[in-house]
Amino acid sequence: EGPVWFGDGRCLLWSDIPNNRILRWDEETGAVTPYRRPSNFANGNTRDRQGRLVTCEHGARRVTRTEHDGTITVLCDSFNGRRFNSPNDVVVHPSGDIWFTDPPYGINGNYEGFKAESELPVAVYRVDGRTNQVEKAADGFGGPNGLCFSPDYKILYVADTGGPREIKAFEVSGRTLSNGRTLATLTIPGTTSPSGADGIRCDVDGNIWAGARPGVQVIAPTGEVLGMIRLPETCANVCFGGTKRNRLFMTASQSLYAVHVEAIGAHF
Repeated sequence: EGPVWFGDGRCLLWSDIPNNRILRWDEETGAVTPYRRPSNFANGNTRDRQGRLVTCEHGARRVTRTEHDGTITVLCDSFNGRRFNSPNDVVVHPSGDIWFTDPPYGINGNYEGFKAESELPVAVYRVDGRTNQVEKAADGFGGPNGLCFSPDYKILYVADTGGPREIKAFEVSGRTLSNGRTLATLTIPGTTSPSGADGIRCDVDGNIWAGARPGVQVIAPTGEVLGMIRLPETCANVCFGGTKRNRLFMTASQSLYAVHVEAIGAHF
């Protein structure tokens, strides 16, 4: 889960949730080494505008930032005095605000975190980048999972894997979301069997690249499925990296895959 590209270090970080660690892949040598262990069952990762790592932690039920000196700052771990369920995936707006999803997957059992009772309904939250004040941005999901902005930051896409298994689109109005709608409901290509998006990222043309069964599905801004990269495993999440941001990294059930594509990632 949670792949994030560090161009300045020519490396990729990603989360191995059940093994409670974050791993690092070196582009030059191909070596895979532990980056952080234990990781508090880290899931989603991204970078902020200062290049710092921002991480969702299932185990500690919080969102953290790794400073340049390696120290960890807790950005948030509760809302209105109640603990989050298990922050899942995270993106950062140019304003510095941090948006993340909070489904119950990390507290449903002991495989990806610690079994616990939910204290809050599942939702999408926004953390003010200056004050760290937390606001609920949207609710009404079955299980909000991956999320990403459109290239112009006017739309926030949210993958819901907890019921209808659909990708929802919201208009970003300053610091609030409005006019939520269903963009796409994915099926396994060639069948009527449901698939469902997990982690998602946009390219510069506004197309959405979604980790799904049985690989990665590419969806146009209209909701039309354009194509698929088939993998031998279910893909959990994706990110663009490499020198030209045209190398797609895919974290699957037990493997990390990469392929150069005729597309360029929109942003982090």
